[in-house]
Amino acid sequence: MDTDPLPSLEEIETIAPQIDSVVPPTPAFDWPLLSKRVGGPVWVKQDNHTAIGSFKIRGALAYVGRMRLVDPSVAGVIAATRGNFGQAVAFAAGRYGLSSTVVVPHGNSVEKNLAMRALGAELIEHGEDFQAALVHSKELAARRRLHWVPSYHRDLVLGNAVSMLAFLRAVPALARVYVPIGMGSGICAMIAARDAVGLPTKIIGVAADGAPAIALSFDARKVVTHRADTRIADGMACSTPVAEALRHILQGVERIVRVTDDEIEAAQRAYFSDTHNVAEGAAGAGLAALIKDRGASAVEPAGVVHTGGNIDAVTFQRILASGFSHP
Repeated sequence: MDTDPLPSLEEIETIAPQIDSVVPPTPAFDWPLLSKRVGGPVWVKQDNHTAIGSFKIRGALAYVGRMRLVDPSVAGVIAATRGNFGQAVAFAAGRYGLSSTVVVPHGNSVEKNLAMRALGAELIEHGEDFQAALVHSKELAARRRLHWVPSYHRDLVLGNAVSMLAFLRAVPALARVYVPIGMGSGICAMIAARDAVGLPTKIIGVAADGAPAIALSFDARKVVTHRADTRIADGMACSTPVAEALRHILQGVERIVRVTDDEIEAAQRAYFSDTHNVAEGAAGAGLAALIKDRGASAVEPAGVVHTGGNIDAVTFQRILASGFSHP
């Protein structure tokens, strides 16, 4: 099956001013304590520093903006989410005067649910996991005549690539960069940005050990479905990878590192102690993989995308209470 090419440099640079005018570029920092912990220079792209605390905001703005040009008659949008994507869709819908509905599984993050409602979204709880919420969101889209926003789409990649390109241009000497994988718009945006400027940077994907479908699919070179069961990495809890995203990942990613929930929580504590940034599970996973690779070409700068800081206070309190390991 053919795969649409990832966004080009011209496309990313063309949409960047539109995205940057709403979401100012986020910084990239080389935190000394983090570098000491890892054993080599580390740069962090702080995409938790956006209006919704997550990188997904840019992809949603690009998607909804282009959708409105194609079909200005759309009155509302609907999407399935574990939280950050729903916030992004609600934010973008509000910017374009649209209603937004988000479907989440039962037991979803309390504070992410509150944030989505605060952004004007109608919140519907359905099913026990993301896949069940996804199926229900499609059914509701047809029933209510709403525009269904997929969890992976080229326009989502395009918007997210604005930030990834800025990261690679700010720190062009990165030997490798670690990107957590949910449905794939983030890591595909990194592939697009890297290829657009022709850098030799190796892209390392990160999967939660409790949600291994993308890692298993990478090894098998085809979509493999597997139950997702992770206590902390809800943003990566996907049981069925998107085929198009997987094809780009197979072409552009060096390898995928699997990290356990314990390793993710240790990385979340490290982020807090070394940088005083709060990291949700998916963001912690990227750093966890980098720490796991500690010692690999340590003298060469490595990068990690801090994808978001949206975590319930009670959960984060439990993680911090487990104690710190200072570098």
